[in-house]
Amino acid sequence: MNRIKQLFRVNQAPLSTDIALLLIRLFFGGMMLTHGIPKLEMLFSSATVQFIPLFGFSAGFSLALAAAAEAGGAILLIAGLGTRLAAIPMAATMLIAAFVVHANDPLATKELAILYLVAFTALIFAGSGRFSIDRFISQRK
Repeated sequence: MNRIKQLFRVNQAPLSTDIALLLIRLFFGGMMLTHGIPKLEMLFSSATVQFIPLFGFSAGFSLALAAAAEAGGAILLIAGLGTRLAAIPMAATMLIAAFVVHANDPLATKELAILYLVAFTALIFAGSGRFSIDRFISQRK
């Protein structure tokens, strides 16, 4: 049980740090939903999937992975539930978007993916902060 609680561990930090983490979660989670929801719509539409097949996966499977990371991860971030775990596939998706999908594009094209990557990586290290479900879980006895 202690290992499970460790996943939801929240650092004791000043109020300003917790407010900053809340704002980062809400903003980047909310903005990522604007990318994830259209992917979910594309995934469940009857149209042919128009997505880049990556690492030997089909276009449909690659789309499903990206949609799950972006939409599902965003909801978890906003709630502050499993923040560190949710941020890992989101960061990986942005890493792939910036440096694989847009590898040959100018920095201006990959800039947004890099900004998301940095924010999600910060949340992997910092956790969700005091204003989160993670905090509630870590405080339970």
